[in-house]
Amino acid sequence: MQPAPEQSPHHAYPDHWEADVVLRDGGTARIRPITTDDAERLVSFYEQVSDESKYYRFFAPYPRLSDRDVHRFTHHDYVDRVGLAVTIGGEFIATVRYDRIDERGRPASAPADEAEVAFLVQDAHQGRGVASALLEHIAAVARERGIRRFAAEVLPANTKMIKVFRDAGYTQQRSFEDGSVHLTLDLEPTAESLAVQRGREQRAEARSVQRLLAPGSVAVIGVGRTPGGVGRTVLHNLLGAGFTGRTYAVNRAFAAGLATVDGVPAHRSIGEIGEPVDLAVVAVPADRVPEAVADCGEHGVQGLVVLSAGYAEWGAEGRERQRELVRQARSYGMRIIGPNAFGLINNAETVRLNASLAPEPPAPGRIGLFTQSGAIGIALLSGLYRRGAGLSTFISAGNRADISGNDFLQYWYEDPDTDVALLYLESLGNPRKFTRLARRTAAVKPVVVVKGARHSGSTPPGHAVPISRIPDATVSALMRQAGVIRVDTVTEMVDAGLLLADQPLPAGPRVAILGNSESLGLLTYDACLAEGLRPRPPLDLTTAATPRDFMNALAEALADDGCDSVVVTAIPWVGEDGEAEAGDGEVLAAALHTAAAAGPAKPVAVVHVEIGGLAEALAAATSTVAQPRPAPPPAPAARTGTTTPPDPGPAPAAPLTSAPGTRIGRIPAYPAAERAVRALAETVRYAQWRRQAAVPGKVPEFLDDTIDESGAAELIDTLLGPDPDPRGRPLAHEEARELLGRYGITVRPTLPAPDPDAAVAAAARLGYPVALKTTAPHLRHRADLGGVRLDLANETALRRAYGELTDLLGKPAELRPVVQAMAPRGVDTVVRATIDPAAGAVLSFGLAGAPSELLGDTAHRLVPATDRDAAELIRSIRAAPVLFGWRGAAPVDTASLEELLLRVSRLVDDHPEVVSIALEPVVVATQGLTVLGATVRLSPPPPRTDLGPRRLPNY
Repeated sequence: MQPAPEQSPHHAYPDHWEADVVLRDGGTARIRPITTDDAERLVSFYEQVSDESKYYRFFAPYPRLSDRDVHRFTHHDYVDRVGLAVTIGGEFIATVRYDRIDERGRPASAPADEAEVAFLVQDAHQGRGVASALLEHIAAVARERGIRRFAAEVLPANTKMIKVFRDAGYTQQRSFEDGSVHLTLDLEPTAESLAVQRGREQRAEARSVQRLLAPGSVAVIGVGRTPGGVGRTVLHNLLGAGFTGRTYAVNRAFAAGLATVDGVPAHRSIGEIGEPVDLAVVAVPADRVPEAVADCGEHGVQGLVVLSAGYAEWGAEGRERQRELVRQARSYGMRIIGPNAFGLINNAETVRLNASLAPEPPAPGRIGLFTQSGAIGIALLSGLYRRGAGLSTFISAGNRADISGNDFLQYWYEDPDTDVALLYLESLGNPRKFTRLARRTAAVKPVVVVKGARHSGSTPPGHAVPISRIPDATVSALMRQAGVIRVDTVTEMVDAGLLLADQPLPAGPRVAILGNSESLGLLTYDACLAEGLRPRPPLDLTTAATPRDFMNALAEALADDGCDSVVVTAIPWVGEDGEAEAGDGEVLAAALHTAAAAGPAKPVAVVHVEIGGLAEALAAATSTVAQPRPAPPPAPAARTGTTTPPDPGPAPAAPLTSAPGTRIGRIPAYPAAERAVRALAETVRYAQWRRQAAVPGKVPEFLDDTIDESGAAELIDTLLGPDPDPRGRPLAHEEARELLGRYGITVRPTLPAPDPDAAVAAAARLGYPVALKTTAPHLRHRADLGGVRLDLANETALRRAYGELTDLLGKPAELRPVVQAMAPRGVDTVVRATIDPAAGAVLSFGLAGAPSELLGDTAHRLVPATDRDAAELIRSIRAAPVLFGWRGAAPVDTASLEELLLRVSRLVDDHPEVVSIALEPVVVATQGLTVLGATVRLSPPPPRTDLGPRRLPNY
């Protein structure tokens, strides 16, 4: 090991190594580099470590650190010697240090790539996942400094540390030498290490949410002495919900001797309570919040709900106050909902927590609801309340400075009380992570999202997270790929949530329609066709139908193997006395429930017109059936030569699990056919995604010799040069052709034609017939302006076209004409791939020209794309029938097109320096395809935050 010289002045303090992390138990801690100012903290920390832990660290009794030790452990050059500390409340609870191993005989210009690493964790904090988090961060630091391996010596009795290394997922070797276990870890991330990291992230973040939702005690800070006000309202709601834990009222203005407020113990500070407090609801003016947070942190409060306003929604000064609030809370290990929050609700019978300002508390149910807006939260709660829906949990995060929708996706993923997750989002702080979490959650339960602020292009006032600049169409496509049900309005969110929460998923798109109104049935039929469902002709029961007629018809429809779901339409019926029996909704509801409970598990929705009490009665009853949900049939195999896009291929059936007990109850009722059918269509599409997700596609290996990954890497390094421009550089035509060729993508050669003679010479090289095209940016791909002349069969035709082109559009120097050999006739398409800093690499496809440029008919998928993604990409655009034989035309070679998409995906996935590719046009013929144009841009790769160590965002 190298001696420890003084800290090098050439390496400044690396503040980008600082990070807030969530530990295994849900608390937070800060990881940062150790500095020369940390001597006292280090000594104090070491004094609190047990003798046994010290022995494990130094292999001998080591009761105290010498001055030399303190100097050595606090002086680092941040390259060959690095120390990190984990802090809570500013004090050390753990440290890690690496020292680069000096390999004798190596050239001075070649630094060693192995380092010795050692950890020390305070005994009181062992078992919280501190060492695991530290290992992730010190490994990332080491990789940044050119270290590829860690070596560690561990005593055999130190089983906890051995387990930390063993469970990290890195490639490792172990041996027993001189009475200790010698471990060597390869620090290159692996699929296993990434899976371990994300699994720990999920458990830690879910636990941090659980600590907020299920506290054993709650203190409301800012309870007024008189009725009214925010604090007093929250206290009233806590008591009204029957919170099962202890409740305290806190206000520093309380008079000495005041015992209770509304029967709740009253205190002037958290410190005066004298008992543990798990959750604090802060409802004091913003300038008094820091004092309250410090009081909470110093007395062990685990989490905060900050209702106070006056933060980022008030401008620059408020934004800085908000950042300081987050820093202060995390320094004590606390997480925050808010500020400017509306509160949270947990309807679990064992908790019954209503720490919110909700005027109409929701009933218990199976829906989890997250919203960034208090106003939207009120609207959603009211809508669900009116329609009899129940919630498991509700969170209104306000400015969302800390706890986010991602955290609640982590929690809901395994929450047995939540079957459907509803999220109203106005910003995506980490689209890449959101997509990953949403896809995993959607594989087990529906995720419904309304994305606000889609077109404003600005962040709503107060939001900590800036709005992503990804086009909204791309966001929508990526959500669909992840299985998220994207709806446009909160009304549609409630409509879909009601159906998903209490009805089973449909096995397919076949819909039976029955009811006592022919007109309402026809409206429902038309709505089904518009949504891509397959409705059967409506069954008209006539206006004389009784509730028993409805029950029998519904039972028959549910028993029919040719039906996957049922829509019941109902208008008030006429009784025997000739008067409309508009008040007999309860009778009809009972009849429908009876039929639904007795039949196979299929979703049922009701469209009603002014039937009093029907919606309430349908929402009130809940029954359970014992029949298992039938497995959906296999998706039909792909066909060609049809007028509609075929399915991407056979998808083996996979059973779809419903909520525990497969409940058939709370049949959702809708006041309009279009709303019911839209909700049903979203459910059908989600069920289809679930079936496909059960058997995911594959990323092809391309085992032939058409892909030269290492050769492409060398070429990219050469093109970027030793000192690449951070803005990147576009490749020349021949450079782009060469790079694409390394991945088996052939671009038809193009030769410049600055004058007629050069055009003729180029045609002679390429062979007639040829095309003459302008490449001026304003004319590129604009055949409608006369900038493209095709099928020029000889020199005479070429010279004539050249003259016409220049006479019509301008001088050759302005037009930049080129000559290209003709390609077989086909459909012009465009293939693109771009690196978005937030979402990652995105693969796009559309038809060239107006369909994609004017109408926005473009499909998107995240990279790396699977074979199924490529097939769906082609088939998901609205103009897809053009590729499959529209109006009698011969279908094109979509297999070649899918292969091209997969090769482009592989190229950008292998080489993040390729920040954009555009292949346009790609002419797809009945056999094969031709890439006529290609533009490629290289740039130093953007950082991959999703591959780094776990850390909380700092907004």
